[in-house]
Amino acid sequence: MSQVFVGLSGGVDSAVAALLLKQAGHQLTAVFMKNWDEDDEAGYCPSEADLADARGVCDLLNIELQTVSFSTEYWNRVFSYFLDEYQAGRTPNPDITCNQEIKFRAFLDYALDRGADVIATGHYARTDSNGAARLLRGRDSNKDQTYFLHRLDQSQLKKSLFPIGHLEKTAVREMATRAGFRNHDKKDSTGICFIGERKFSDFLSRYLPGQPGEIRTLDGALIGEHQGLVFYTIGQRQGLGIGGKKHTPGAPWYVVDKDMKHNILRVAQGVDHPALFKRRLHASQLHWIAGQPPEMPLACSARIRYRQSDQPCSVTTTAPGQALVEFQQSQRAITPGQSVVFYDDEVCLGGGIIDTAL
Repeated sequence: MSQVFVGLSGGVDSAVAALLLKQAGHQLTAVFMKNWDEDDEAGYCPSEADLADARGVCDLLNIELQTVSFSTEYWNRVFSYFLDEYQAGRTPNPDITCNQEIKFRAFLDYALDRGADVIATGHYARTDSNGAARLLRGRDSNKDQTYFLHRLDQSQLKKSLFPIGHLEKTAVREMATRAGFRNHDKKDSTGICFIGERKFSDFLSRYLPGQPGEIRTLDGALIGEHQGLVFYTIGQRQGLGIGGKKHTPGAPWYVVDKDMKHNILRVAQGVDHPALFKRRLHASQLHWIAGQPPEMPLACSARIRYRQSDQPCSVTTTAPGQALVEFQQSQRAITPGQSVVFYDDEVCLGGGIIDTAL
């Protein structure tokens, strides 16, 4: 059997991943990663509870638990990029970068240096090989996490296991309950990777002070003031502070554009306003899991956000590492900085960073 280092977060998914590996007879070492210094916010330290839950799992399974901090790597490779993207007016997805650079690079290197054959995580995804390693959707379509894993490469996938990828979430919780794990009913994390759940605008303002400016409609009418373009994203409704304006219908307002040059937030009324819908986007920083791009033009499906249903599209290369993506149907709130991820049925092909909606 293999020597496996399993990333143990304190959550139920990684706990059951460790359980299944133990039952399969692997030599197992658990690793808890703490990569964000939380002493900047008194009283907020969820990692202490997570570490206690991870220890409880290891005690029941009788496996070693190591703790490691990749805080320097996290700041340099993930958080700095996160801040740069927001400052440029885009909306990044730090979970994707965190997987690429921390969980499947820094952690993988750490494990291999200490004699591991492979690493394992509690992601809902699967792998197989047709000569090259392939990343496959998790069986639980509501929990499939390939969107967040699409930037992994061949060397990372070939050294990674996803023990729960074939399971439904309900089955995972049932296994955790039978095993006696106290975190069997722990809610899923929805916060920023390793940072946790916080009031986002307050957290971001500590690093990127806002520059207030005008909120204008698409025809140029001034209807309010924003707190800084970095705090808003395309399609956003909450937090605009412009409800109930005179001489306007009662429909809610939504962000439809950010004019970074003039520091103007553009808004329109109605969840289905035409300005929120585009059929095409331009993407860059393309990454193909197979190690090389498929034949172009490519007919496939894509997602522009997690848990979106598959959207049929065509992909055409415009320059090395860049592509034009055209959807069969218009997509709502295509957001620069987010990822477009490509699929061929159950196989995740890769993806890129959205630059512009067209």
